[in-house]
Amino acid sequence: MPVELPTVDLHRATLANGLRVLIVPDPATPVVGVAVHVDVGFRSEPEGRTGFAHLFEHLMFQGSESLEKLAHFRHVQSSGGVFNGSTHQDYTDYFEILPAAALERALFLEADRLRAPTLSVENLRNQVDVVKEEIRLNVLNRPYGGFPWILLPPVLYDTFPNAHNGYGDFSELEQASLEDAASFFDTFYAPGNAQVTVAGYLDVDETLRLVEKHFGDIPARPTPVRPSFAEPIPGAERRRSVTDAHAPMPALAIGYRLPDPATDLDGYLGHALLGSVLGDGEAARLERGLAQTGLVTDISASAGLMGPLDARDPDTFTITAVHPAEIDADRVLAAVDEELDKLAATGPTADELARQVARWSAGLHQENDRVMYRMLGLGARELLYGRAEIGVELPERLAAVTPAQVQAAAATLRGSGRGVLLVEPS
Repeated sequence: MPVELPTVDLHRATLANGLRVLIVPDPATPVVGVAVHVDVGFRSEPEGRTGFAHLFEHLMFQGSESLEKLAHFRHVQSSGGVFNGSTHQDYTDYFEILPAAALERALFLEADRLRAPTLSVENLRNQVDVVKEEIRLNVLNRPYGGFPWILLPPVLYDTFPNAHNGYGDFSELEQASLEDAASFFDTFYAPGNAQVTVAGYLDVDETLRLVEKHFGDIPARPTPVRPSFAEPIPGAERRRSVTDAHAPMPALAIGYRLPDPATDLDGYLGHALLGSVLGDGEAARLERGLAQTGLVTDISASAGLMGPLDARDPDTFTITAVHPAEIDADRVLAAVDEELDKLAATGPTADELARQVARWSAGLHQENDRVMYRMLGLGARELLYGRAEIGVELPERLAAVTPAQVQAAAATLRGSGRGVLLVEPS
């Protein structure tokens, strides 16, 4: 049985301007982390402005009310710290890790840009070029670029929020204006639409006082109504082919809809462990049935388009494979379906499931051993689901998942429509 993670001490507060605060003391570490999670991701960006949420993340690093461009970087690095940001389906985060004595510096830096980032035509044009180069590097000039997180959603989903390319289209990025940036900031970066998470070596009362000191005077603004991105599950298989000039071999991705973790966490975790039983480790079903028999050269299965418990509903269960050109894609699909049918009929063995729970538990221990990942995981789940505790409870909840629940997850996949993306070398 996996060992539970240590109990995490969580303290919550809400400032008068609506900003939510989560404080997580950890006397065993000599550092402190500050993260700002903003409730906007690429699913919320305006139609006709694909990639804008990620572009705006870049703009938030270009100076602020009190600091010129690059000053934020110098203050963090001169304190011995690290920093970064990232854009996800439903949120954008900004974070830094510094020695514990630099807590107030970190809070000042994050509050200053949340209050008033420097939005200028020069910064906008410069960052559009930076984002375009990032897309060239990570998608356009790389084998299997955008596979599957960019290419699979438009096969499985119909609506713009769920189906569009969150990295962005070059022509739409180039049309982005300063007015677009100001409107995006005013709408989504209101303090009531954000959450600050502070974790590490700290005193709770003093930390809350400092948060109030630096964030409390940011003027309150109306908070946007969060839309539902729900759409019907496809009733049949949908299929699309794309060519990839850099791919040495064909590939395919299969996408299914996941249960909503906010209303059916146990069902979601059944699917998460199904992904592990199928694709995690040399003894996994797809590894033994497809990779070790030569049908594919690489195969994986996982819950969550950008990782487990990283988005609200709807999200995607994916199976991806790279296969030799002489192996027909339908043969690979049939072999995947055969493994799912076996699991839907009899489920995994108790030992098989226990092995995958142990792998998950070890991964969670490793992830939570670092302040940065622990802080970001707690902050994201607090923002997405209102319960940072989900991350703390995961080892125990995963250990409670039964073979019958994994069996039910496999049956659900086989009984629903799916999206199939075929990547063909040009």
